[in-house]
Amino acid sequence: MQCDIISLDNERAGEIQLADGIFGIVVRPDIMQRVVLWQLAGRRAGTHKTKTRGEITATGAKAYRQKGTGGARHGSRKSGIFVGGGRAFGPLLRDHGYTLPKKVRRLGLKSALSSKQAEGKLVVIDAAALDEPKTAALVKRLASLDWGRALIIDGGEVDDNFLRAAANIPGLDVLPSQGANVYDILRADTLVLTKAGVEALETRLS
Repeated sequence: MQCDIISLDNERAGEIQLADGIFGIVVRPDIMQRVVLWQLAGRRAGTHKTKTRGEITATGAKAYRQKGTGGARHGSRKSGIFVGGGRAFGPLLRDHGYTLPKKVRRLGLKSALSSKQAEGKLVVIDAAALDEPKTAALVKRLASLDWGRALIIDGGEVDDNFLRAAANIPGLDVLPSQGANVYDILRADTLVLTKAGVEALETRLS
């Protein structure tokens, strides 16, 4: 499919042919959900932890005599039924990540790209580069584009000046092609690809 290329000044800069097998497939919301859940699971720290009764520091002496108190019999203050005791079956340190087949991850990324194209929220620009890392200059150039919350995906490497300027703009994220992922694409209002980014994604997903 044909797609117009624009510049950061919102001027037409040519056309580009997008691969139908990447940007024009049938969107699979179920696959995208699986990939997003896999991504979010991998981000979880898994550092939640409570102490079991074996990890509690307390006296080992019997709390009170076995009989004659009118109460239940207890031999340890480390039990989970006492204040300060260990917790039974509490959370432990763990890794929440799991594996997901490579073909599922690839299909999820293709579906995310195709969904943005189908919604008319995919924009291709000629390049994402600046002569100086000036945020004010970049904000001025983006003012007429009305992208909203945008994700810009460049080629193998991102221009350092552009990256530093964009870092101070709320709602604007910049990634190299290798960092393109379903979660960030779906949460952006507009997906912006450079020509180098399109070529890199087509090479990665072909």
